[in-house]
Amino acid sequence: MAKIYNNVYFIPGQDDFIPDSHVYVIGDPASKDLSLVDVGLKGKGNYKIESMKKMGIDLSSIKRIIMTHTHLDHIGCLAEIKKAIPEAELWVHKNEAGPMENGDDRIIHGMDAFKSMCEMQYGIRPGDLTFKVDRKLEGAEVLEIGGMVWEVIHIPGHSTGGIALYESAQKILIPGDVVYADYAIGRFDLFSADASQLKESLNRLAQLDIDILLPGHNQIVKGVPAGYIKKTAKMWEAYLV
Repeated sequence: MAKIYNNVYFIPGQDDFIPDSHVYVIGDPASKDLSLVDVGLKGKGNYKIESMKKMGIDLSSIKRIIMTHTHLDHIGCLAEIKKAIPEAELWVHKNEAGPMENGDDRIIHGMDAFKSMCEMQYGIRPGDLTFKVDRKLEGAEVLEIGGMVWEVIHIPGHSTGGIALYESAQKILIPGDVVYADYAIGRFDLFSADASQLKESLNRLAQLDIDILLPGHNQIVKGVPAGYIKKTAKMWEAYLV
């Protein structure tokens, strides 16, 4: 776990049979009002918890878990994290909160082939990925948490309830799997994905002033070039129809 910028900490994913998402801890530790953004793949909970402890993060200060979206590589170890931090609330966009609470795991696995493969690989049983959501986000919320102010932006396309978190003071964007480093974007062939919505979401993010890009996988980017997301959207435009 590493400190990225003021009050933003990074736990890199440990890829396994499938990728493991990065986790970000946001908030001023002195506030005792911290948030986890995503949790990662099944079986990676202990690694994430131990990473926080090594950085001196008090687990009792973790008040909420905010999901950028609910694909397995981002939410798979939620039960493990909740066991260690039982009081932490779960915040998910309403488009994915409802299905997850009702046991509709299509939103988690993305496609039937992945479901069968992951159930076998990780021993996932019916109900393992069904969770109660404490706050259903809609987008456009302004979250005053941990001594920071984050804007919630609904960015469907990779998944129907995808969100980004944007902190304008330090120009930090956490976009989940919608956009990465190296002009890459999230796939749009999964359940609830939509290419045209992904294009709209990229164009929405392109309007932001961004210096630090903290995606769900691969490299983080400091000193994001001006127009980076706009250029990325343009490069993929022919496919996003």
